[in-house]
Amino acid sequence: MTTYTYVRGVAAALALLALAGPARAAEPRDPWVRAWGGNGAGQLGNGTTLAQQTPAGVRGLNRADVRHLAAGGDSDTRSFAVALLNDGTVQSWGGNAAGQLGDGSTVGRSFPAAVTGLSGVSKTAAGVNSAYAVRGGRVLAWGDNTYGQLGNGTAGASPRPVAVQSLNKVEDIAAGCFHAIALREDGTVWTWGRNHYGQLGLGTTTDRNTPQRVPDLTDVVEVSAGCHHSLARTADGTVKAWGYNASGQLGNGSTAHASAPVDVAHLADVSRIFAAGYHSFAVLDDGQLRAWGWNSAGHLGDGSTVSRTTPVPVPGLTDVTALAGGYNHTVAVLADGSVLAWGENTLGQLGDGTTTNSSTPVTALPPGSGATRVAVSTVSRTSYAY
Repeated sequence: MTTYTYVRGVAAALALLALAGPARAAEPRDPWVRAWGGNGAGQLGNGTTLAQQTPAGVRGLNRADVRHLAAGGDSDTRSFAVALLNDGTVQSWGGNAAGQLGDGSTVGRSFPAAVTGLSGVSKTAAGVNSAYAVRGGRVLAWGDNTYGQLGNGTAGASPRPVAVQSLNKVEDIAAGCFHAIALREDGTVWTWGRNHYGQLGLGTTTDRNTPQRVPDLTDVVEVSAGCHHSLARTADGTVKAWGYNASGQLGNGSTAHASAPVDVAHLADVSRIFAAGYHSFAVLDDGQLRAWGWNSAGHLGDGSTVSRTTPVPVPGLTDVTALAGGYNHTVAVLADGSVLAWGENTLGQLGDGTTTNSSTPVTALPPGSGATRVAVSTVSRTSYAY
């Protein structure tokens, strides 16, 4: 090549770059559901079982197609996820030892696939080894049933969806480790499954394998379930809690378990509630965030590792649109599309590219990521944003 030809080629290339305008940073927004953290059961849905310290796409699962995502499991090798799509079908992936993927088998998989014969679904939830779906106001359940958490009057596991007995007009569903909570259209709350700490709210500690109404609890507009505790938000903006309370996750100033609903202290004008594994959160009408319960890894986000028996502010964190907490980490998405996380980070579940714990929020996804919701394995170390 002659010098003239080379120079002419470089000039042409520079001219094209000038027409294209200045270089732009990589666009943080992409269409996929993102997952990070533990992946021993393939729960990240990327075809591998390797842990991931930064958010990566779930194989073939477009965020715009997902109405709701719920994550279950109590260890890195038993975690799983279920995604409700806009067309009313459900896909699942991850661990499946108890049939919690709902595909009729007990074989796990590291990529999403359909839950057998399930359509017309409006809500989903996931426990440790069981999952739930609301269809036409009725609840279907599948997976482990050791404590009656499938609600069908038996103790036998089912790898395919079965009907929860005698419950209709259900508006929402939440799942703890081994219990479930259903909110009916009339504002009443019904529970079933394990009850050794009173997490069913029935005034007893007896397990139930069919739904039972929580007494004296009315005008409820939202429910949420931690591992062994439960929360309910009423129409007047106050919060009730019951069940396990060793770390103050009921928020009533004590560490005594409660088998019937108690008032969460110092809370009013609450717009959203989020029960995590052993800690709890509330978003106030003005956008402020309150936290209480277990905090050994800083997963309350208040800059300390001190557990709290009543709600405390999470400093500098406002405009939270969704939040989820696992064993001892928490993930939240803000109105600007940024995803923040705090607490334990041993498997990269905070998504910041490290394995360093943080008692204050760190960034997993930047503003403009496109994410509007998050999920976390029930009491494990895997995170999702969609």
